[in-house]
Amino acid sequence: MQRRTFLKTSGTVAFGLAALQTTASKARILGANDRVRLAFLGTANRGMQNLNAFAKHDDVEIAALCDVDKNVLEKAAQAYEKFKPYTTGDFRTIYDRDDIDGVVLSTPDHWHAIQTVDACKAGKDVYVEKPLSVTVYEGRKMVEAARKYGRIVQVGIHRRSGPLYRGLAEENFDDKIGKVTVARCSHMSNMAPVGIGHAGPSAPPDYLDWDMWLGPRAMRPFQENIAPYKFRWWMDYSSQVANNGVHFIDGIRWLLRENAPVAVCAMGGKFCVDDDRTIPDTMEVIYQFASGRLLIFNHYEANSNPIMATSPSNYYSALGFMEFRGVNGTLYLHDTRCLIKPERGGQFQQRGDRLEETVYELGTEADRNLDITALHARNFVDCMKSRQKPHADVEDGHRSTTMSLIANISLAVEDRLKWDAENERFLNNEQANQMLHYEYRQPWKLEV
Repeated sequence: MQRRTFLKTSGTVAFGLAALQTTASKARILGANDRVRLAFLGTANRGMQNLNAFAKHDDVEIAALCDVDKNVLEKAAQAYEKFKPYTTGDFRTIYDRDDIDGVVLSTPDHWHAIQTVDACKAGKDVYVEKPLSVTVYEGRKMVEAARKYGRIVQVGIHRRSGPLYRGLAEENFDDKIGKVTVARCSHMSNMAPVGIGHAGPSAPPDYLDWDMWLGPRAMRPFQENIAPYKFRWWMDYSSQVANNGVHFIDGIRWLLRENAPVAVCAMGGKFCVDDDRTIPDTMEVIYQFASGRLLIFNHYEANSNPIMATSPSNYYSALGFMEFRGVNGTLYLHDTRCLIKPERGGQFQQRGDRLEETVYELGTEADRNLDITALHARNFVDCMKSRQKPHADVEDGHRSTTMSLIANISLAVEDRLKWDAENERFLNNEQANQMLHYEYRQPWKLEV
């Protein structure tokens, strides 16, 4: 086996709209040495992880915190009391402030669109967690807002800042392992038999603003297996193909230099897990690209043994997040290392390895322990100052999130859907087109 170190860095690309001056009067022009004042919306779970990642950088000031859960908000404020952050349960009071340069959105997915668009209008740059949106229409409006107001919008698909991924992005996979016809990624977690459980409607706890948590979604009674985190298993608020799948769908789309699929077909259902979820526990999605490739996403929540392993003892492939199957070799990719396994000639073909088995890994143990979220945060802060395009620009986040969302629509309408990426419409199913957005609950609006 040949082993190589692999630690490349890629320069940032000048953002095409860097010269555009925002019309928002509250925007501040940042110098290279300025401290960046950030507000954090959503401070539980991923919100606290993002707080910790940004706090690692000396030029970041945690200026404001917002959460609809008073207990969670108080805990975050105590953790970062040295900054004396402004705290609130209503994000709109933050957007009115002149002393905030950007916002970090770790709120539930159904809030991302309104909060991103309104932040852009208020002259704030935005770091927004994945998935970008819960509808295709929302995602496009978020792109429009970023461009119209000249704002930096980084999507929290943090592997875009991973050194190994960025190095591989400079390679041509078809040159490295031959024509790639199939790529595969997965979300797996064995939640059988009870999953998120059953819970009837109840009064919301007194520390939670349930009406604000719901936001643009329809009013419904509080249920303890929705908030704070289990909303990931309710289609109105999220899904696992969007929540976790978008990381790896984005990685494959990026590394193979694909823009969008031309067709999607999803199958699955709630086959095994007995709980209140409204998303499947088992799902297979196949995307087809015009270039002649398939991307397969596996969503397994009734079993979790690895599927990307060439043998039980093969550490490199057993930990694979993504798999690229080329005619000369198969590449198994993890955050800090990847393995290329040679292909051999099959029926009627010349036998023998077509490549040398190779492991690529980051250079040192310190490299392999890099906090990719902190690197992604660093890139966002740097781009706030330079006005250059971030690693995970909003357009890329939208394209990858769209792939997740159209998979859910294919499952719902039980059809193989032809996708027109330029016009962001389905070509063969009008029912599916009706699911590209939903009607917001008043008074919430999405106005660019």
